[in-house]
Amino acid sequence: MSDDRQYGFDTLQVHAGARPDPATGARQVPIYQTTAYVFRDADHAAALFNLQEVGYIYSRLTNPTVAVLAERIATLEGGVGAVCCSSGHAAQIMALFPLMAPGRNVVASTRLYGGTITQFSQTIRRFGWSAKFVDFDDPDAVRAAIDDDTRAVFCEAVANPGGYVTDLDAITGVADAAGLPLIVDNTSATPYLVRPIEHGATLVVHSTTKYLTGNGTVTGGAVVDSGKFDWSASDKFPSLSAPEPAYHGMKFHETFGPLAYTFHGIAVGLRDLGMTMNPQAAHYTLMGIETLSLRMARHCENAVKVATWLETHPKVAAVTYAGLPSSPYAERAKRICPRGTGGLFTFALKGGYDACVKLVDSVNLFSHVANLGDTRSLIIHSASTTHRQLTEEQQVAAGAAPNVVRVSIGIEDADDLIADLDQALAGI
Repeated sequence: MSDDRQYGFDTLQVHAGARPDPATGARQVPIYQTTAYVFRDADHAAALFNLQEVGYIYSRLTNPTVAVLAERIATLEGGVGAVCCSSGHAAQIMALFPLMAPGRNVVASTRLYGGTITQFSQTIRRFGWSAKFVDFDDPDAVRAAIDDDTRAVFCEAVANPGGYVTDLDAITGVADAAGLPLIVDNTSATPYLVRPIEHGATLVVHSTTKYLTGNGTVTGGAVVDSGKFDWSASDKFPSLSAPEPAYHGMKFHETFGPLAYTFHGIAVGLRDLGMTMNPQAAHYTLMGIETLSLRMARHCENAVKVATWLETHPKVAAVTYAGLPSSPYAERAKRICPRGTGGLFTFALKGGYDACVKLVDSVNLFSHVANLGDTRSLIIHSASTTHRQLTEEQQVAAGAAPNVVRVSIGIEDADDLIADLDQALAGI
């Protein structure tokens, strides 16, 4: 690929980061199933370990197959670099790790995946970190929640499970005014529908398990660095601005500039946390990304049809899909995600909790699984599964109330999906 041409998304999703294998000429990215790499000599090894030269040392840190995936995701998101890891949850910890310290907090949206709420409200406390959950539809509330110990602002571009669209421009303004990085989980939207960095995000995280892979085969995560944040503007981020003892006092931001966060994620984050993505998982995800734009267009098309039908069904109380003209997020969606709002949304049943459980047990074509972003259509009752550990108040705030069912609309024939839901609703 020529470096002087601005390629379109469809071209980049196939080619970015990939080159014919220099040893064999293989056109598809090989699976480099290896633990370690032979050094040219002692000086080469020393230079790699001192971060004076970029290369491969050990697959906990870097691997050629995983490196192609990282470059491809970073390119599609408009970032300068990315770090791939073992899961979306791992990506969230990786994203926070260089920023946080005991006593520090992150201001997070109430509309997050249930597992993220648990990770932020419970698990990160073991590191001495904490989270403040705020309604991100109220930028003033976000601003009020930030204090001297806040080190990041976190939200989802299109929230799981409800498909709510975050006003990234407004939240960026709040984070910028406070001198804080904005971290955006773009799992549900993907860079085909939303490019958070273009709206001011500092970091973008993904569960590559979902739409990027798109076929329900492997887990993975990624953290994309915009390269635009000044980590040395204050003393809030010493991991990036202050001397690093493990590298003889080197300062990551001073040494690596816009790539400081990415290098830290590999040289410290993956080195010590060990949340490594395996090369076969990277290979599956690379193959999935090759068809990302085609799949996302179909996910959106089908979701509009199914949501429109559900909105008129007598047993349905409400549908949250932002792609509907009736949605309170419809106008915002046109600005944040003009290509569509994805395939994920919820709908509430008038019959409440029991009706939701009956529905998920009655579908045939939809799969009842705890996943999203598959080519297959998926369904789950969040309050009894993914959000079960939350209080009912937290479930409602997250968009996963007891009377709500979440669907991830796949790429099948939309009429078949509607027929399956119709027969299942008829039995309630």
